[in-house]
Parts: sequence; C-alpha cells; structure tokens
Amino acid sequence: MPDTVLYELAERAGRALARRNLMVATAESCTGGWVSEAITMVPGSSEWFERGFVTYTYISKREMLGVNEQTLAQYGAVSEAVVREMAQGALKFSHAQVSLAVSGTAGPNGGTPDKPVGTVCFAWCVKDGEPYSERRYFPGDREEVRRQSVAHALTVLIETVEKNVAASSPQSAPR
Repeated sequence: MPDTVLYELAERAGRALARRNLMVATAESCTGGWVSEAITMVPGSSEWFERGFVTYTYISKREMLGVNEQTLAQYGAVSEAVVREMAQGALKFSHAQVSLAVSGTAGPNGGTPDKPVGTVCFAWCVKDGEPYSERRYFPGDREEVRRQSVAHALTVLIETVEKNVAASSPQSAPR
C-alpha cells in the first residue's frame, strides 16, 4: 500500500516539473533512495524524473557526485556544505535541470551533541543557479525521521520549481 501523503507530494512535484518541461535528479544519503521511490510511484514519472544517486558513504559522495574531500573532512556528511555539493553534483552528472539532496542522521545511533539523531540537511538546485540549503530536525524513530525527510524534500522541491522556474515551452529544456 503506497504512502498517500508521499504519493500526493510526488504527484504535485511531477505536475510542477512537467508544466515547465523539466527533469529532476536526486542525491540521497539517509533516505536511501526513498525520495526516488516516492517519485517513481507516480505513473509517467519518467517524463520528469531523470535519475537518482544513492550515496551513503563518503567515497560514493566523492566518486558519484564530485563532493570535495575537504568539504567532507571539514563539515561531515550531515552538513549544508556537503548537501549543496551533492545537489550541484546531481546536476553535473545528469541531464536534469533541477536537483535535490538529502543527508542526515536517522538513528538510532550516530548522533552527536551538535548533530543529534533526527538532524537532516537538504539542498535544492536549479541548473545554472546557486543551491538553497537548510538543516532541519525531525523527531521520531529511524523510519519516522526518514519519512519526514522525504516529505520535506518533495515539499520544498515543489516550492523551488514553482517559485524559481518559469513555465517553458516543450522545446526549451533538453531531454
């Protein structure tokens, strides 16, 4: 049984992207591909979902998305600096025009005083633009933190596309 809230958010994201003839790429760590899974629940999502990167380790973030080793060393994977580079890498290594990135500490272990379990960092980026990032805290167990992260990533994706990208003709965005 699909999660109706996530399905509806993914469907709204798809409509916003499709109206502008855009495709999205995801770069996920703590959500492990759940954002991509929510998106691909929607029939026809191949029209607006280009690809997803699941980069759980430092090495995968570096190899697949081009995240700078120094950024990881200085700030750690759960940081706005890293998710901004993840979002930019998702655009660089795909044919998408919009990206989102997620990295966090879902628990039950791994939290620190400055990044407790439930801390999640996000970034969204439109091609040729600067990424927007934020850090959030979500209460609950591992599944609840991850689910809230997926919902938030999709919600701000919708806002990002609707506010920052003008509707375009079908010929304006390459596929």
